[in-house]
Amino acid sequence: MKTKLMEQIMLKEEDKIFKNLYNNLGWTLEESLKRSDWSNTKDIISKGREWIINEIKTSELRGRGGAGFPTGVKWSFAPKKVGSRPHYLVINADESEPGTCKDRDIMRFEPQKLIEGCLITSFAVNAHTCYIYIRGEYFNEGRRLQKAIDEAYEKKFIGKNACNSGWDLDIHIHFGAGAYICGEETALLESLEGNKGQPRLKPPFPALVGLYGCPTIVNNVETIAVVPTILRKGAKWFASIGRPKNTGTKIFCISGNVNNPCNVEEEMGISLKELVEKHAGGVTGGWKNLQAIIPGGSSMPLIPKETCETIKMDFDSLIAAKSGLGTAGVVVINKDQDIVKCMARIAKFYKHESCGQCTPCREGSGWMWRILERTAKGEATFKDIDLLSDVTKQIEGHTICAFGEGSAWPVQGLLRHFRKEIDKRCFSEPLIKKKRDIPYLVDQHLLEK
Repeated sequence: MKTKLMEQIMLKEEDKIFKNLYNNLGWTLEESLKRSDWSNTKDIISKGREWIINEIKTSELRGRGGAGFPTGVKWSFAPKKVGSRPHYLVINADESEPGTCKDRDIMRFEPQKLIEGCLITSFAVNAHTCYIYIRGEYFNEGRRLQKAIDEAYEKKFIGKNACNSGWDLDIHIHFGAGAYICGEETALLESLEGNKGQPRLKPPFPALVGLYGCPTIVNNVETIAVVPTILRKGAKWFASIGRPKNTGTKIFCISGNVNNPCNVEEEMGISLKELVEKHAGGVTGGWKNLQAIIPGGSSMPLIPKETCETIKMDFDSLIAAKSGLGTAGVVVINKDQDIVKCMARIAKFYKHESCGQCTPCREGSGWMWRILERTAKGEATFKDIDLLSDVTKQIEGHTICAFGEGSAWPVQGLLRHFRKEIDKRCFSEPLIKKKRDIPYLVDQHLLEK
């Protein structure tokens, strides 16, 4: 019975988009052509912008960068005609979410899918220039991608009259400086313009006022890389995989306490337990040793073992479980780990990466980290935990971008599912006064006197 269930859920080999995810077939242009990349690209473009956008809408493709916004709808926001301002396409390759490394492997092993997707998307949104903004630490991946772009130029797949389609496209790579906040689309645009990477107020949205004040579409690497295959095989094919509004395939990054950390392309809606057991070799110490799983990168709330037993890996199922698919960075935490210390480490990351523009995020992320650190050491009071909960709510929904929510949600997940574990480490105020309050308020040399 279990075997039949697995066969039904597993993605068929012919439905996989990324055939070279493990680099066993070669990454060069010549090898990519054997995998049907750049096949009938001219014919796809000749069908026109409206057809391309409508196909992407029909496929129900949602952004793979974390927000899950319908891709075709986003493209339709770009002005239909080019006015005095040029249009731009910007690819978000600033993959800085802890637990996520899918875009890295696309740029290393399937770069031509991304480049071809850039051409088709640029045509659809009337852009002659595309910028790929790469995380600064992805230096080798950037060099590999540049070689792939050079090969595409040599074959005249991009550049003047790309693929003999009559459309001109230039692609430029820009390396970031390693700031997590630049993964937010408007902070990315600020950085691309040479400014400090800080999010902009919205509206106006980038589709109307983006890079250099011009209409700009910003999409994630994986989102753009799947576009050519969808248009070749048809929107109905893509929509038939997964379930309504959660369609297609997805690259899942599985790490943490598993026997075989890996990236794997699977069907949207696959069981989380199936994903971990089948592809990652199971939890270290066995499924019984599982404590919790972060399903979508470090900014998503963790879910406890009981939920992990039955949850499906798609946008709506995880939202219903008060978490989120995010970037599909699955981080497994077993019972060998101190769950409070794990969350304190994540809180420290967000405290460090806050751009500081919004007071709730700038101050609140530090408060959350300090309280969690005290909790992990057994130096927190019950009042501290109530304060911690209050701080997360004061951050959530009160910042310019979603970074605030991203820093607060992991802590909320901890409080929601592991409150008993936290309370075990807390003390009432009188009992802890000498242990914690005096050293915090008085210099050590004065205390000794």
